[in-house]
Amino acid sequence: MVGRREVFGSLLLGSLSAYSALAQAITYEAEDAVLTGVTVATDTPGFSGTGYIDGFDEATDEILFTIPSETAQLYDLSLIYAGIYGEKVTTVLLNGKDASDVSLAATEEFTTVSAGQVFLNAGENTIQIQSNWGWYLIDAITLTPSEPRPPHQISTTPVNPNANADAKALLAYLGSLYGSNILSGQQDQASLDWVTQNIGKTPAILGVDFMDYTDSRTSRGASSTDVEKATTHTATNGGIVTFCWHWGAPVGLYDTEEQPWYSGFYTEATDFNIATALADTSNANYTLLLHDIDTIAVELQKLEAAGVPVLFRPLHEAEGGWFWWGAQGPEPCVQLYHLLYDRLTNHHGINNILWVWNSIDAAWYPGDEVVDIVSADTYAQGHGPISVSYNALLELVNDTKIIAASEVGSIPDPELLKAYQADWSWFCVWAGEFIQDGVWNDREFLERVYNDEYVLTLDEVQGWREAGAGAGGGSRK
Repeated sequence: MVGRREVFGSLLLGSLSAYSALAQAITYEAEDAVLTGVTVATDTPGFSGTGYIDGFDEATDEILFTIPSETAQLYDLSLIYAGIYGEKVTTVLLNGKDASDVSLAATEEFTTVSAGQVFLNAGENTIQIQSNWGWYLIDAITLTPSEPRPPHQISTTPVNPNANADAKALLAYLGSLYGSNILSGQQDQASLDWVTQNIGKTPAILGVDFMDYTDSRTSRGASSTDVEKATTHTATNGGIVTFCWHWGAPVGLYDTEEQPWYSGFYTEATDFNIATALADTSNANYTLLLHDIDTIAVELQKLEAAGVPVLFRPLHEAEGGWFWWGAQGPEPCVQLYHLLYDRLTNHHGINNILWVWNSIDAAWYPGDEVVDIVSADTYAQGHGPISVSYNALLELVNDTKIIAASEVGSIPDPELLKAYQADWSWFCVWAGEFIQDGVWNDREFLERVYNDEYVLTLDEVQGWREAGAGAGGGSRK
C-alpha cells in the first residue's frame, strides 16, 4: 500500500470513507507507489513528500497506486506533475482498465491537472499512471469526493436563427435524451452494416464524410456516395447522420510515395498554409477555399431538400495539429471555421445543419454563437467513461451545450457512463478494425452494449422528428 498525506485541514490519517464524509482531499505520493521502469528523483524543486517520479521513456513504464475504499464512491482525480520536457500525454487506468488519456501542458514547475473521475469499489483499488507520450515528472495524485452534478442547463435552440424544422427537431430530440440515454453510432456504411449483421442491432447514427467531394480529390479519381447513404439512413430508415470532412488541401499536395495525394488532409502531406490563405481575401488560395466550401454546399442542399438534418463536424481534431487546418495554431483555424459557418449559413442559406465543434482547448473554441454541440474524439482502450474529456468540455461551455463522443475506438461502458455522470449524447465508433477486430470491442461486449436500455439503437429512435418537434426548443435540464 502506498503512503498518503492529508492536504486540507488537520484530520489525522484514517479511512478513505472518513475523508469522504468531510469532502476533503487525500494525496498519494508517487514515490511510495509500485514503480515499473521509472525512478525516484529530487533534482527539480517544488515537489511534495520525499521525491517525484522521472524516467517515463518506454511504453511499459508506469506507477501503480493501491487505494483502499470502505464504500463504492466517485472521486475527482488530479495529477501533480511537471511538464519540463514540453506538452505531453499520460494514460490513467483504474483497476487495470477504464483507460483515460490526460493531457499535460508544458510547465516549469509542479502543477495540478484534472485527470477526470474514478469510481472506487469497496475494498482495494488500483490506479496506474502509464507512459503514453512519456517524458514528464509525476509527484503525486489527489482524490477528492465528487460533488453531485447539478441539472444540465443546455440550450436546444440552434445557433442559426433560420434553422429549419428538421434541424430544430433534431436538436430538441437530442436535448430531451441528454443525461438519460446515449445514442449508438457507427462511422461508415459498411461498418454499420457489419454491426447489423453480426450484433443484430443497427446503430442509430451513421457517420459519413464529405472527403471525396472536392476538387483536389475528385480530380484524381475519387468519388463518394455518402450523401446518398445519409439520405437513405435518415429519410428511408428513420436514423440520424453526422458528417465529418477530411478536407483535402485545395492545392499544394506533395503527391509522393511517402505522402500520396489521398493523405492531403494531413499537415505533413501538403504545403498549403491556412494562415497565409486567409490573410488576403484576394489571393488564389482563399478563392480555392471558397470553391471547396461551395462544393460541399451543393451536397448539403441535396440533404436539405431530402429532409435530412446534418450533425456537421468540420475542422475536427484541430488542436492536434496533424490536419492542415490546425497546423498554424488556433487563430487561423477559428477564422476558417467562421468563414465556413458564414459561407454556408448566410451566403448559401443552408439551414439543415447543427454545428458540432471538435476541440477541447478553450483557445481553439470559435464561440457559443456558432456552435450547437461540442465533442471530442478519443481512442483510449478499455471501455472507460472518457470522463476527462467530458468534464473538460463541460467546463469549456459551462454546461450550456450538448456534448458528444464523436469518434471512439472503444465504446464506453454504459454502466460506467452512469456511475461517472458522463452524459455523452452519442458515441460513434470509427470504421473497420475498431468495430470488427475484437480487440477494441469484443463481440460479447458489443452485444451487451447494443442490448442495454441506456443505449438507443435505430429501432428505438424511430419518430425522433416528431418527438423533437414536440419537445420544443429553449433550455433543458
